[in-house]
Amino acid sequence: MRSNRIAKGGIFTALSLILLYLSSILPTNKLFILGIASCIIPLSIMITGIKNTLVVYSAVSLLSFFIIPSKIISALYILIFGSYGFVKYFIEKLRNVPLEIILKLLYFNITSVIILEIYKLLFFKIPNINVNIYLVILAIEIAFVIYDYALTSFINYANKSLLKKLK
Repeated sequence: MRSNRIAKGGIFTALSLILLYLSSILPTNKLFILGIASCIIPLSIMITGIKNTLVVYSAVSLLSFFIIPSKIISALYILIFGSYGFVKYFIEKLRNVPLEIILKLLYFNITSVIILEIYKLLFFKIPNINVNIYLVILAIEIAFVIYDYALTSFINYANKSLLKKLK
């Protein structure tokens, strides 16, 4: 049984890396493909368990810096899209929807600031855009809530349909 989980972990790692690579080379839909890649972590948690999924996430995170041409894609996966499956798993154990939403948005805002700081370190300057920053933050947070809803929908679908076939 242990070798079965390790093999499935290897498959999840390979799928994640393929999706990250596609996200970095395709000219459009980068965030959409990252969103699809983020579905692999919750699926791995459901099929192989939390410990094996930590190994999957660690392997993808490490290998992405060597394989993926765009380091920004790697950073986005490591800080937001890949790790969010774990954050969601533990936060939703609280079973308190208002607190869950607040904690998820807090996580998203903190990781977004970290990514912004990494961007500033790598590229030295953020483009000057004449847009109200509060509207941008609100729009990004709304997009994150939609992403969370889509991920929840995928997890529910996986629980009902996919798990019977993949276990």
